[in-house]
Amino acid sequence: MTYKYRVSLPGIKGFFRIYSLRPETTLYHFHNTMRSDMDFPQNQIILFKAVDPVSGSPLSRYSSVDLGKGTIDNITLEMLHKAGEDSFVYFYDTTNAKSVLLNFEGESPASQSARIVLEDLKGPNPIEFENGYVAFEDLPKEKQVLPSEDNPDNMDDDDDDDDEDMDGEEEDSADEDGEEIYSEDE
Repeated sequence: MTYKYRVSLPGIKGFFRIYSLRPETTLYHFHNTMRSDMDFPQNQIILFKAVDPVSGSPLSRYSSVDLGKGTIDNITLEMLHKAGEDSFVYFYDTTNAKSVLLNFEGESPASQSARIVLEDLKGPNPIEFENGYVAFEDLPKEKQVLPSEDNPDNMDDDDDDDDEDMDGEEEDSADEDGEEIYSEDE
């Protein structure tokens, strides 16, 4: 049996990761995989905050330090699923309050040899969204125009400008003999 979890960013349609995990996977192993896959900083304290999927209210907190319910290296996804804790806010950088959402998507009867498998992904790593990346799906409808679509507002076609200067001749810095030609002021 495997569990499927979706990693997402709040309010961003252009990003997700879907992981298939064996039930005995610990939060620590899940953390290491996500940190590696999504280029999260390595020198940060992390936190898994289990939340109620409907109200969003916190249920439990798990970290490398015992916060009352155990440490991430001793807590398995199976234990959490049995306790009804299937939605999390994963803080990969608690100092700067940077996080992603983790949501349980279901069980699969299939078995897998690897502990964690990245099954599907969309979009760049979360750091790119912080740097100003905007996914096509997240643009306002009036700005969602593909380059192949005829757009009367975008009649500027810079690609043809360079071709007119050539007049059918190849432009290079060599004469017919193959010697390079330089102007005197170069």
